[in-house]
Amino acid sequence: MCKVAVVRQVLAIRGERDAREKNLKIKMDRFQSYRLSVAPMMDWTDRHCRVFHRLMTRETLLYSEMVPAGAIVHGDRERFLAFDASEHPVALQVGGSDPADLETCARAALDYGYDEINLNVGCPSDRVQRGRFGACLMAEPDLVARCVEAMRRVQIEVTVKTRIGIDDQDSYEALQSFVGKLAAVGTTTVIIHARKAWLSGLSPKQNREIPPLRYDLVYQLKQDYPQLNIVLNGGVPDLDAAAKHLDLVDGVMIGRAAYHDPYILAEADQRIFGDPLPVLTREEVVAALMPYAEKLASEGVAIKHLTRHILGLFNGERGARIWRRYLSENAHLPGAGPEVISAALERVRAAQAGLAAA
Repeated sequence: MCKVAVVRQVLAIRGERDAREKNLKIKMDRFQSYRLSVAPMMDWTDRHCRVFHRLMTRETLLYSEMVPAGAIVHGDRERFLAFDASEHPVALQVGGSDPADLETCARAALDYGYDEINLNVGCPSDRVQRGRFGACLMAEPDLVARCVEAMRRVQIEVTVKTRIGIDDQDSYEALQSFVGKLAAVGTTTVIIHARKAWLSGLSPKQNREIPPLRYDLVYQLKQDYPQLNIVLNGGVPDLDAAAKHLDLVDGVMIGRAAYHDPYILAEADQRIFGDPLPVLTREEVVAALMPYAEKLASEGVAIKHLTRHILGLFNGERGARIWRRYLSENAHLPGAGPEVISAALERVRAAQAGLAAA
């Protein structure tokens, strides 16, 4: 059977299962659904990236980029909230601090069909702080609790993503108290980036690298709040590391590792969720992506908006540099379409055939 036929057969099986499970919405129990997720990342985890990631993993929970509450309340909702049905299970992350606005966001997320809405209490950027949301809200736990209460008035899962602390507010007791206030208003899932954030003096990039990782504090939270779904985030490089954390917490969120080396997601369903379906090869992922690329072309969407997310697909493989270079040099050209992806793949095949011949 040819590769394309195999891909179609696998996708058909997946489609049948998806239909039986009502588009994956609330298809897994509370423990299973958060075992693995891909972090919300500004300028990266847009709808095109999520469609690409979904081809490699049915089960992993995918998050949107953070959307400011004001953009949803006052802006073009279709632009900020539209997504492809294949993305389920998918969560919307929002940033804000006005309970009424956040309730409106939760209602919009429900209307658009998101499986979850997540409140960002972890981003330390100056721009986010000026809007009075993100990590600076850790200094206002009562306000965060009121925000969550307002969002929970809508019939959608509400979660919070936060840090282990900010500035000098970095004791375990402070973190424990903060999470306790979230639990008191009905929060059932808290995602913890296992680094504290400095609100001044460090860039967002530095805040992802310089403050030390304190996984022990996240593990302790799970011990102290066994009723909560505790998800660990920060510095998780691969599925091996994720599996080790899962011995001590309910879920793991992978960020930049999943973006730069996306094929690590291909084994997630088998290794993390116990799904018996076969793992697609990289070539099969490309074949499965082509209908979406053609759909974008028919809608007049420039192919570069998709190809920028797939540059890392062949990382570690013969032809990876050829793949990246060809896409980077050709996807932005006038009139470029899905054929650019096909041509890049042909060049990878040629490079790999040359290695095999040698």
